Amino acid sequence: MAQIKNRLTPFFENITFDRDDNELILNFGPQHPSAHGQLRLMLHLQQEMIVKAHPDIGYLHRGMEKMAENMIYNEFMPTTDRMDYIASSSNNYGFALSVEKLIGLEVPRRAKVIRMMLLEINRLMSHLFWLATTALDIGAMTVFLFAFREREYLMDIIEGYCGARLTHAAIRIGGVPLDIQDSFISQLKTFLDKLPQNIKDYEDLLDTNRIWLMRMEEVGTISKEMALSWGCTGPMLRASGVAWDIRKEEPYELYDEVEFNVPWSDKGDNFARYRVYMQEMRETAKILYQTIDMYQECVKNGETELMAHAPKYVSAPKLDIMTQNYSLMQHFVLVTQGMRPPVGEVYVATESPKGELGFFINSQGGAYPYRLKLRAPSFWHTGILTDLLPGHYIPDVVSIIGTTNIVFGEVDR
Repeated sequence: MAQIKNRLTPFFENITFDRDDNELILNFGPQHPSAHGQLRLMLHLQQEMIVKAHPDIGYLHRGMEKMAENMIYNEFMPTTDRMDYIASSSNNYGFALSVEKLIGLEVPRRAKVIRMMLLEINRLMSHLFWLATTALDIGAMTVFLFAFREREYLMDIIEGYCGARLTHAAIRIGGVPLDIQDSFISQLKTFLDKLPQNIKDYEDLLDTNRIWLMRMEEVGTISKEMALSWGCTGPMLRASGVAWDIRKEEPYELYDEVEFNVPWSDKGDNFARYRVYMQEMRETAKILYQTIDMYQECVKNGETELMAHAPKYVSAPKLDIMTQNYSLMQHFVLVTQGMRPPVGEVYVATESPKGELGFFINSQGGAYPYRLKLRAPSFWHTGILTDLLPGHYIPDVVSIIGTTNIVFGEVDR
């Protein structure tokens, strides 16, 4: 019988009262704590088995791309923090690198080393946050507390550098605003020396836990074909049998000068993604040790520049601004009117902690981008739930969403 809507009997859009079968439509989110943001999943159920899933997004939408088209390039930089706010420097860097490619800017070596340090610290922060929240979703409270303990230590290091713990805005178009503080290296070494034992502690708690294994092994299996078809990247793709890492395949900054392996698996299930994340933390630590040596080499060689020298696009150092009239005038124009890149377009992809983060910029020679488009990995990893969830049960939804590692700041951008 059809529903008749009036003031006394309101219309419930998601409830069907009379059906020929026993299918139930269940809303998972957008307020569910395991929805990782404002995700609303409409699940069609036969008993407790999912037969159809429809992710509904848009509850956090802020129009970031349109905001970028109404801001000068430097003005948009802090806004990128609010995309993947778990690893905000990776967003800062992706945007900065795309603008640098657009205007043909070469960043000083010392700035490149510092940016690599920030990127890999952000990768560790993101992976620790993922481990903590996924373990908590499945019931492992101890791992949540342990992983947050280590993440807080990294946030202290970042706070000492830029003054912020979550939204850093620590990278500039053309370099970095500051040199690292005196305690940065020693604090980072202390953390890295303890990290292998910390990771072992996490694995000791989880790898033989029968509840963890029941929620992880042979659950949420993504085939190689499905991963490629849905545009999966990062750990989601590498856990499905494709050892693709942009830092290796299309190196940027100084990644071609550091040695690290690309963890991957051909299993494709939740447990495979978990193993990839754990091994990536070890590889990130390996990269950070090498960047420390590279930074000390820059100090030894007297390489002090932190920003590129390009008066047309980048402000002069503060000393020049305070002592030279031309530098002051040029700084005033850049701040009030913005740089004007040449006519052209560019797409630059970087390996963020969650996958391929790409920025497409079309410039018509003005102070604002004519068009800016973001390619955020979480968007595609949310879409795959349409094909991934059918055939699973309600308890599996929580663990599958956890291992996709989506954040809705970059989905509803």
